[in-house]
Amino acid sequence: MLNKLKRIDWMIVAILGVFAVISPFIVYSSTVGTKFEPANFEIKTIVFYVIGFVVMFAVTLFDYRLLLKGWIIWMVITVLLLIGLYFFADVTMGAKGWYKFGGLSFQPAELAKIVLILSLAQLLGKREGEPLGFVKDLLPIACVMIIPFGLIVAQPDLGNAMILIVIFIGMLWIGGVKYRHMFVGTAIVGALIAIVVVLFTQFGPQVESFFKDTLGQNHWYERINTFINPESADKDESHQSRYALIAIGSGGLTGDGYLQGELKSRNFIPLTYSDAIFVVIGEEFGFQGGALLLLLYFFLIYRMILIAFQCYDLRGSYIIIGIVSMFVFQIFQNIGMMIGLMPITGITLPFISYGGTSLILNMVCIGLVLSVRIHQEKYQLDE
Repeated sequence: MLNKLKRIDWMIVAILGVFAVISPFIVYSSTVGTKFEPANFEIKTIVFYVIGFVVMFAVTLFDYRLLLKGWIIWMVITVLLLIGLYFFADVTMGAKGWYKFGGLSFQPAELAKIVLILSLAQLLGKREGEPLGFVKDLLPIACVMIIPFGLIVAQPDLGNAMILIVIFIGMLWIGGVKYRHMFVGTAIVGALIAIVVVLFTQFGPQVESFFKDTLGQNHWYERINTFINPESADKDESHQSRYALIAIGSGGLTGDGYLQGELKSRNFIPLTYSDAIFVVIGEEFGFQGGALLLLLYFFLIYRMILIAFQCYDLRGSYIIIGIVSMFVFQIFQNIGMMIGLMPITGITLPFISYGGTSLILNMVCIGLVLSVRIHQEKYQLDE
């Protein structure tokens, strides 16, 4: 065990330690003076981080290759948990996405991301870097992704569903997908995006009626329409994005100071402790604070990519690229939706936003990365 501890990338652990210091302070600032202040989210964040570090080191010392062998079991459990939401979960923030246990909650969509990464790594690893065939490889791999994707879309949870797509694309990109297959896939996605834009701009009322009457919900329509048609969108739906831009802009270069964010304190922006926590950073610490946070993310991603390059086992590299793809997209999506670059979704800012399930499973992901690093005995790899 001592030899394994010596091989841990302690720079990554140090960066997580910085996040563990930053997050409770930002969470506290986002809740002070609001109805959420008595909930002590900052104390809970500290507890989640303690649990997260324990879980991370446990996963680090566990050989990731043993987890890969049981990918089918993990996928079946995940699918059953996602199906169970339709029977045992209540609607929260427009989606049936959480199991509630007293004051605790668990979101299976977060687990689905890790399980998808492990599953794709094992399936792609069998090809040993060889180009992927369409029928023999791509279709079975796509089916593994589509099942949890469809269940998450139906909740409806657009944000986490998008993350599954990004993980899938990122891992295929380095997993040996042929350029013609990637080109065709890109063309299809581009065409679908163009169709959505045309439908929402030219046939808005009909699309809204379809969501209400056929799908029985208007959640997706309002989120997408607010992004595509911000001027004509419902003012209540565009409220968060409008005031988020104002708050971040008011922070300027250096910000208004810790606990001094005016729009945040006046409750103009919902969910500042979770989805919109970057608004608090932008308003109170300005461009400098946001840039420093992005720099920390850059070093974290950089260290993980270095480990991927050093892997003898391709499956380890695939795991890390899947995790990197997930983190990069979550960071871009969370910050992008607060500055008008992306539609509003329920994606949290990794390691900063309040949320026990998200934080602990993110720490599990880091544990997997570190496990890949310390279990690279060149001549003892499993077939």
